[in-house]
Amino acid sequence: MPEQINLKVKTRSEVGKKVNNLRKQGQIPAILYGNKMDPANLSVDYSTFEKVFKKAGESTLIDLEIDDQKPIKVLVQDYQINPVSDKFIHIDFQQINMTEKLHATVELKFIGEPPAVKEFGGVLITSIDNLEVECLPQDLVHQIEIDLSSLEKIDDSIHVADIKAPEGITILNTPDNVIVLIQAPRTDKDMAALEEKPDGELPSVVGTEGTEGIEGETAEKGEGGTEVKAETDKTKPEDKAEKK
Repeated sequence: MPEQINLKVKTRSEVGKKVNNLRKQGQIPAILYGNKMDPANLSVDYSTFEKVFKKAGESTLIDLEIDDQKPIKVLVQDYQINPVSDKFIHIDFQQINMTEKLHATVELKFIGEPPAVKEFGGVLITSIDNLEVECLPQDLVHQIEIDLSSLEKIDDSIHVADIKAPEGITILNTPDNVIVLIQAPRTDKDMAALEEKPDGELPSVVGTEGTEGIEGETAEKGEGGTEVKAETDKTKPEDKAEKK
């Protein structure tokens, strides 16, 4: 049985630019919607939400307690992260009807060691790290495990069709989509070719155009005086930290 996860939040009157004051006080502005209800403006303690999100992600039901009222079942439907600080700046909660099927994104957890990597020096390539599923709320799982020990030879792969879905869950991804595969190891010649750059090649430039619509989030000055606008980057702060 899935672990019960509780989260206390408060209703808020601050809207627009005033929610920036909430952020300075260690609160995250949030909104609750769904199940034929009017949207409700909320605020949640930053550190408390951060701990809950590490457990729940976007595919585990949360018992949301608003102003000490009776808890309601919700999912984290969406979230926004500041591109400079890597901190949450807004959360969307969706109230869940326990009698209706829902669509959710479930993370994949890779277990086991591919023999093709250990014995032949193959390179493990991950193409998909989550799946789209449909199920009743009570059947929703936090992760689906993928056993890599079946990858014994170069060019072996695991497709969506190879995954045995947990009971009550329908996987919506295209069955022939590749999840992981084993590629042959690169030779010294391959590596040298990758390192070569054509004469006159210019570095790519990433666009700096921000997105709009994040509540109360206005252009700020980042380190070095760079103007930063809010974005809807949904990479988790802990995942970004691992990539740095």
